[in-house]
Amino acid sequence: MPEISLPLPVARAVLRPLFRVMLNARLPFTVQRRLMDAGAAGQLLPRGTRVERIRLGERPAERLTAGPVSDAITVLYLHGGGYTVGSPVTHRALAAVLAREIGCRVHVPDYRLAPEHPFPAALDDAEAAFLDLVATGYRPERIAVAGDSAGGGLSLALALRLRDRHGFTPAALGLIAPWSDPNEIPERASDLVLTKPWSRACADAYLGDADGLDPGYAPLLGDLHGLPPTYVQADVDELLHGQCLRLVTKLESSNVSVDFSESRGLWHVSQAQATLVEAAAQVTRELAEFLRQALRPAQTRSIG
Repeated sequence: MPEISLPLPVARAVLRPLFRVMLNARLPFTVQRRLMDAGAAGQLLPRGTRVERIRLGERPAERLTAGPVSDAITVLYLHGGGYTVGSPVTHRALAAVLAREIGCRVHVPDYRLAPEHPFPAALDDAEAAFLDLVATGYRPERIAVAGDSAGGGLSLALALRLRDRHGFTPAALGLIAPWSDPNEIPERASDLVLTKPWSRACADAYLGDADGLDPGYAPLLGDLHGLPPTYVQADVDELLHGQCLRLVTKLESSNVSVDFSESRGLWHVSQAQATLVEAAAQVTRELAEFLRQALRPAQTRSIG
């Protein structure tokens, strides 16, 4: 159960104007970041959450626990925000819920953001974070990688890079409405959270002078064979729903084991409100259960 439970109509009525203010293409990204961090104060943390500020891959990061943990497994969580906004602070509640439900530490790196640091800065930082976890004693197959929106696309791009550069396969991928092809222009003007102008501004800022066909930038365009079991979630009414369907189809045709979950009546990355809305908590528990099942065979120590 969430810490409190807002009715869905109330949550939607409150969130829509907030996102229109915070994710406004007319505002500088620096201002959007401050608004997003300030808005995160309204996201309650599960009881017993412990937040540690650490360094991971030579970047600031947070390590979250929310109860007993297994020392053998972990989740690397890559936050969303169009590669231009967002931070461990904005996704602290979501990461804490995953930590509680899975029974492990969740690591959230503060990767570099565009336009100051365009592609491949975020991917380089995600790679460095994963390798740092391996260097500290986690085996690659005992690390699940998860992320939402841009962080979901980044998680997919990271899995491709780990496969191609290092021969590593994470335990699983947990992708919440992954933005797996920023080249794609949304068919509609907006959903409850996102707008077309904002998403295009983010895509351009992240691309910089790079090639938009690079699978590191748009992993949907890459070779997806050999990826670990993957969970994809999207709401039927969000802008990225169609892209998520295409990703699931390509994963299946690449012989990747896929679990696809569709919600109705929620919104883009509703999991960020898992401590406020029961329906959002439910889809978050689905993701946590998928990751827990993927990590469970690798556990060699009892929780405690």
